[in-house]
Amino acid sequence: MSKKNWLEVDHYFTAKLHKPDEVMEAVMKANENAALPAIDVAPNQGKLLHLLARMKGARSILEIGTLGGYSTIWMGRALPEDGTLITLEYSEEHSLVARENIKMAGLEDKITVIVGEALETLPTLKDHKFDFIFIDADKKNNPHYIKWAIQLSTPGAVIMTDNVVRSGKVTDAASEDENIRGIREFVELLSSDDRIDSTVIQTVGSKGYDGFVLGIVRE
Repeated sequence: MSKKNWLEVDHYFTAKLHKPDEVMEAVMKANENAALPAIDVAPNQGKLLHLLARMKGARSILEIGTLGGYSTIWMGRALPEDGTLITLEYSEEHSLVARENIKMAGLEDKITVIVGEALETLPTLKDHKFDFIFIDADKKNNPHYIKWAIQLSTPGAVIMTDNVVRSGKVTDAASEDENIRGIREFVELLSSDDRIDSTVIQTVGSKGYDGFVLGIVRE
């Protein structure tokens, strides 16, 4: 099957299983108008994050990689009234767009955007504990992000990491691509760390051929 088929299937299921959502459509439009990279999760992937957070009963969520806040809002909508979400974004420009989108979604009281390099801002969260974590930032630093994610997790926390298959290139042990090397090191860490139990789901769709790792921190 071609990417055209994957797109058609994504659009079919989204049209059938997602209610019309003016807010999320406006978020995507705002991101486009701000010339943000078109690397947000797809709508069905955003809703998957939402459903997983609801299934977990998440009350405290951490996101590493905000962009324009599209995935942030999907997860924020899953929170209870007293729930909170902290999202880390490297770019000040992107964070401004994200804050406006979050405000438009009516979630500004639940979501905090922290700007700066995640490896510098993560240590400031050492007194926080999260029960749902989404990693979707620069892949070369995934090994560092997963170490922090486990450290900041509650027992039984769900950790989801996006874009780990890279069109199958993750199997290339000789790759000089720093993103591929980062993902492979990340997977090696998961395979040897007894604190977390993980699997991978390969995906095809509007974002091409990729996949995500889903892990649960052992209790």
